[in-house]
Amino acid sequence: MKLFLSTLTICFGFLSFGLTVEKQSSKSDKKYKTKHVFILVLDGPRWSETFGDSTYQYVPNLKHKLAPKGVFFNNFTNDGPTYTLSGHTAMTTGVYQRLDNTGKKVPKNPSIFQYYLKQHKKDKRKAWVLTSKGKLNVIGSTSDKKWKRQYYPSVYSGLNGSGLGYPSDKYMLPIFQEIITKNVPNLAIINLLDIDAWAHQANWDRYISSIIQNDKFSLLIWQFIQKHPKLRGNTTLFITNDHGRHLEGHKNGYISHGDKCEGCKHISLIALGPDFKTNETIYKPYDLIDITATTCEMMDIDMPTGKGEIMWELFKDND
Repeated sequence: MKLFLSTLTICFGFLSFGLTVEKQSSKSDKKYKTKHVFILVLDGPRWSETFGDSTYQYVPNLKHKLAPKGVFFNNFTNDGPTYTLSGHTAMTTGVYQRLDNTGKKVPKNPSIFQYYLKQHKKDKRKAWVLTSKGKLNVIGSTSDKKWKRQYYPSVYSGLNGSGLGYPSDKYMLPIFQEIITKNVPNLAIINLLDIDAWAHQANWDRYISSIIQNDKFSLLIWQFIQKHPKLRGNTTLFITNDHGRHLEGHKNGYISHGDKCEGCKHISLIALGPDFKTNETIYKPYDLIDITATTCEMMDIDMPTGKGEIMWELFKDND
């Protein structure tokens, strides 16, 4: 019996060692060209009005001008609570958390901005939360006692950056560009709200026109990066959504979101950057927290609280 237990212990020891090695091997020593990562969030379009429509009539720039320059994910999802604050928190903390969607509570986990500012000893102006929705100012904070009020990013959210109100994207986009030009951040998340706002008001025409508008804004932001002398050639841009919307015939359809229906979960991702393949489509399932893990890989961030998977298929030398 003792011999059996001893043998079992040795076997478990080797198994544990093997698992440790496997986990460590997921980290890369590769040097990346990327020095800046921006996450552009088009808030709340439904897949059926974007890439689920075979004509791509509302997203011609995303489909025909941007996706060919990078990698398109055909099976990308929000696998957590399909609400605005929870979706953005997933991208910035690498953890799914159900948050009060009115902005009354902050994420319980530290953000990628905090890890980056601390580990790379950067000024807070090198990490930004730029959001049209005022309530999203909370994603710059955390309730974690070890991180509370430490290494917080800079925040401009809502009307005059006050954390109040929901000014239109047309008003906010020039402000975001000005802030980026002045500070040249290494990390930033940018939220554009119009799509979600008009859908919640049951205004189908304005919902559609906002998708068309943000399709144009996405191209403008990429062109802005390519023209900027300090961003051109070393900036990665993820273009995604925080959630989708209910399917037609389910609850109140496009007007709302928040459950596990396919309409709420299925979103899009286009990844553009100097380290990524071009004109590629990835069909393997990935989700929001994988953006965080992939950003950590490129930006040399050790984020032990993050739960995502590195999207290795993105990279040029990972065929």
